[in-house]
Amino acid sequence: MTSQKKATVVSSSVAAVLTLIKLVIGFASGSVAVLASAVDSVLDMFVSIFNYFAISKSEKPADKTFNYGRGKIEALASVIEGTIITISGLFLLYQAVKKAILGEVSQYLDISIYVMIISLIITISLVTYLNIIAKKTNSMVIKADALHYKTDVFSNLAVLISLLLVTFTGYEIIDVFVGGGIAIYIIYSAYELIHEGVLVLLDRAVDENLVEKIEEIIKANDKVNTYHLLKTREASNQTFVEVHLVFDCLITLMDAHRA
Repeated sequence: MTSQKKATVVSSSVAAVLTLIKLVIGFASGSVAVLASAVDSVLDMFVSIFNYFAISKSEKPADKTFNYGRGKIEALASVIEGTIITISGLFLLYQAVKKAILGEVSQYLDISIYVMIISLIITISLVTYLNIIAKKTNSMVIKADALHYKTDVFSNLAVLISLLLVTFTGYEIIDVFVGGGIAIYIIYSAYELIHEGVLVLLDRAVDENLVEKIEEIIKANDKVNTYHLLKTREASNQTFVEVHLVFDCLITLMDAHRA
């Protein structure tokens, strides 16, 4: 099993555990903030499972049907993940508004606080692990997963602070504001995933620094007189380069091929 697949299995397992705990406490306590975190964990689990299959497909070699491989499946997964996150954020925003209107009261705050502390520790550990794998593999799916769980760290921290404030002050409006704030933050964080995935699907050129390095390699070859129509794109952890090279008119076809 590759490190990318292993990372998705780990993140799926962690999300499943957090989902079970948060859903039970979220519905029992009536806290919008805890329920928001629970819903986010549900989505985390399904997204991580989806990412596992996306990576499995993207790792297949090129064939007659897919001449350049299936690397763009990762970008497609990133767009889908961002869309799902956006929908979850809108749902949580609805829950916050609903609680504010109905004036619901949170219960079992002590247990909720302990659950969020445990959740925060587990999520920080998972983000650290995913960041290591993302740097090692340069996988867009793992990067998206790491970013997603990074937002969870901040949301879990916000929920924990919210529960503490509600416990000491008794003001339920704090839970509403924190839950709504998390919802808006989740929607905002999803934009980067969707934006990056769409650019890859549209064959955006690679970073200018990498293009400069490619140009330096071409210029360093003394058999190449000049070049034009340099094009680049990326899919998954692969970079594709297309360029027209101009050789000296006396060079043999064999030498030109070797260059």
